[in-house]
This record gives sequence, structure tokens and C-alpha cells, in this order.
Amino acid sequence: MAWLLAYLALGLVTGVIAGLLGVGGGLVMVPALSWAYAQQGFPADYNIHLALGTSLAVIIPTSLSSLRAHHAHGAVDWQLVRRITPGILLGTLMGGAMAVLLPDLGLRLFFVLFLLYAATQMLLGFRPKPSRTLPGPAGMTLAGGVIGLVSSWVGIGGGTLSVPFQTWCNVSLHRAIGTSAAIGLPIAVAGMAGYALSGQAAAGLPAWCLGFVYLPAFLAIAVGSGFTAPLGAKLAHRLPVARLKRIFAGLLYLLAVRMAYSVWFA
Repeated sequence: MAWLLAYLALGLVTGVIAGLLGVGGGLVMVPALSWAYAQQGFPADYNIHLALGTSLAVIIPTSLSSLRAHHAHGAVDWQLVRRITPGILLGTLMGGAMAVLLPDLGLRLFFVLFLLYAATQMLLGFRPKPSRTLPGPAGMTLAGGVIGLVSSWVGIGGGTLSVPFQTWCNVSLHRAIGTSAAIGLPIAVAGMAGYALSGQAAAGLPAWCLGFVYLPAFLAIAVGSGFTAPLGAKLAHRLPVARLKRIFAGLLYLLAVRMAYSVWFA
């Protein structure tokens, strides 16, 4: 019961962050779940795999809740979502299927480096050329594939890649965050399917697992995030762009340090 309450509290925090930044909440969930699973004595060889799979599963209801709130503000570019989704699905399914072949340490290091890159890119605020626009069908499929693949390896809804990608193509930040919430849904569905299937052959997983998805944590976090994601989305449309970027970058740096600590000193 104590762990269920802890997962519920994690869901409340995750929902605010997901709605505020359009990131799905995986950047918070993966380090937190990895620590929690270690404390519960789950098998070390599959600790990060379980954290990634559960995170992607939770992003499904979180994205739906955040998506509805952003759509109400008219901040979702549905044409962009339709164009990028085929690549997203392909990349995410491939990443989920391949994740079981990657060692726990390798996934952790990849996660840390990815967080540092995303934080620096957002903090420095690289400005795109004014003439740059979204690419054609092939470019959008390729971009979606990369976003889906990386997202499945770090257990996120794609916001830390899709938001910078959109702003690089001169999409406004508030609209990029809203659209990212919609993009996170196919990433989460395909990613969860990949981890659920690839984990079927893993030995020694705890009870109540669907492959690499730990169902008690999934349900508790989903309930909590469903309550608070709309609040985060409302806040996102009230804050200035510069402050949003600083919040985004600060969160990523904090999580990178926390995960790096777990790699070298745990």
C-alpha cells in the first residue's frame, strides 16, 4: 500500500509536468521508477526496462488528458500530427523491440546523454532561420522515426525531441507543446506494445507484470496524472515562453544528474 501511495503521488507530479511542457512525464517517471523498483528488489538486469515500459504505458492516459486540455486552447496542429505519426509508429515499435537487446547500463547512459543534450538545446535557445518550415512527407517520416526510436529508449512521450524539432521549424513554442501532447499518444501506444511483447520472454520478473510493464505502478500513476495534467496545460498557456524554456531546461539537467548518480554511485 505504501508503494501504491508513492506511485499515486508520482502521478500527480507527472501530470503537472506533462501538461506544462508537453513531454508526457517520462523524464520524471523513468528515474523515479528505476529507483523505486530497485528498492522493491526487482531484478537488476531488467530494472530500467521495467521503468521504460511502465513509463510509456502511463503516457497513454496522461497524453489523452493533456491533449484534451491543449486542444481546448486551439494549440494542437492536427495536420502535423497526421504527417508525423507513420514515422513515429515505425520508430517506436522498432525501439521497443530492440530495447531488450540493450544492457541496463547502456540504456541508462543513453538516457543521461539525451537529457543533457535536450536541456542545453533548450537553454541556449538556438534560433532557426526565419525561412525554415516543416519538411515534406519523407522528411516528416524520418523525423518521426527518429523521435519514436529515441523516445522508446528513454521512456518518454517524445516532447523533448518533438518540441525542439517543431520550434526549429518555426512553430511557436506554445503550439509546439500542444502538438507534442498529441504526438505523445502514438509513441506511448506503440512503445508500450513493444515493451510488453519483448518482455514476455524475460525470466524472473515480479508478479503483475505485462512484459516490461508493471501494472500496479501503471494504474496508480495513471490515476494521479489524469487529475493534474489539465492543470499543467492551463498553466502552460499563462507562462511566457522564456520562463517555459528555463523550467524545461532546469528539469532536464536535474534529472540527468540524478540518473548519472545512479549509474556511477548506486
